[in-house]
Amino acid sequence: MATITAADVNKLRQSTGAGMMDCKKALVEADGDFDKAIQVLREKGQKVAANRSDRESSEGAAVSFVNADKTKGAIITLNCETDFVGKNEAFVTLAKDLVERAINFSNKEEFLASDFNGITVAEKLIEQTGVIGEKIEIGGFEILEGAFVGSYVHVNKIAALTAISAEIPNADVLTKDVSMQVASMGADTLSYKDFDPAFVESELAARIAVIEKDNEEAKRLGKTLKNVPKYISFSQLTEEVLKQAEEDAKAELKAEGKPEQIWDKIIPGKVQRFISDNTTLDQEKALLDQNFIKDDSKKVGDYVKGYNVEITGFKRVTLG
Repeated sequence: MATITAADVNKLRQSTGAGMMDCKKALVEADGDFDKAIQVLREKGQKVAANRSDRESSEGAAVSFVNADKTKGAIITLNCETDFVGKNEAFVTLAKDLVERAINFSNKEEFLASDFNGITVAEKLIEQTGVIGEKIEIGGFEILEGAFVGSYVHVNKIAALTAISAEIPNADVLTKDVSMQVASMGADTLSYKDFDPAFVESELAARIAVIEKDNEEAKRLGKTLKNVPKYISFSQLTEEVLKQAEEDAKAELKAEGKPEQIWDKIIPGKVQRFISDNTTLDQEKALLDQNFIKDDSKKVGDYVKGYNVEITGFKRVTLG
């Protein structure tokens, strides 16, 4: 029987990330053969992975990586079962190692099939499942390219990328700010102009149905009823609609007895409130039309215009 030394155990630990006792047991089982010991640990990982395949893996770490010339970025989530493991330094280090490799691939399937020191990434995840004892998998996977790409990660739970049309002074500040916006608020498209009219109408009908149902219960309980919207996107606010909003504001001021000479100062604010109240879909799903989280007096689009560039793309991954 081969003698197992501390150096042998440390070498196996460095190669696999497994614990000291697991490495020692694997070396004993393999009679000191290093390659066989690695295989022992991988087989253990396969058994653990099979036994835990139906477990939910909604915890973990969201990480990002941008290449040296800032023209390409990657974001992934490395998922596990518990928050305790997700915060473990070795687990986060593995996630960061993986995302640096991920930037070289266009999709998750290619990445999982790629090489990781002699085995595939997928096999590495199985190996680490045995090491850690929890189901581990790549959840979110996104790649973004552009003239300049920046990223933002929120407490290892949400990661976002933003690409702009040119490399400019303070491009890192702009892309980080917009990535923070994406991470915080989410978005499906750049502008309300990208919405299909049929989608907007469908969304409006669905929201009205929910509000009307809630109002039935509120009415029964004697509670205040929610306002039923007529519009949810600026794409629905035609010239005629906005003109009517202005006329309604004038009528309201007249009914309140406000002096006509001050109407011009009040009406723009009322119309703007009307627009805000009737563009909820834009604020939820259209990045440039959202209120900027660092200054809610302006839209994201207004903030970006100050840099004389355009947002050419954005991506977001989140745990859960």
